[in-house]
Amino acid sequence: MSFSNKLRALIEERNITQKQVANDLNIAPSTMGGYVQGSSEPDFETLKRLATYFNVTTDYLLNVHSSKSNNYLEDELLRVFRSMNAEQQSLFVEQGKVFVRANEAHRDKTITS
Repeated sequence: MSFSNKLRALIEERNITQKQVANDLNIAPSTMGGYVQGSSEPDFETLKRLATYFNVTTDYLLNVHSSKSNNYLEDELLRVFRSMNAEQQSLFVEQGKVFVRANEAHRDKTITS
């Protein structure tokens, strides 16, 4: 996923406007529009400010995968998890475990049928 698409997704996910982000970071709205449209890219300092603003890493914004993850979905899962408070994280993990058990039960049922 490109930088512009990631930035657009983060803005939409938080239900804010490009203009709000631009105002909060003291960036010209037209410049922010260029980032979101993919017609321009931020300098290093602005990239760091965007990462801090959205509570993500610059690697995430630049689609650089760590050796600890296999793909974009794992990076996305970790980003979402880290954006939650401790109670939400615990609930999220428990829901994930339920999903895995249900998937295994469905798979076992399919194999024996």
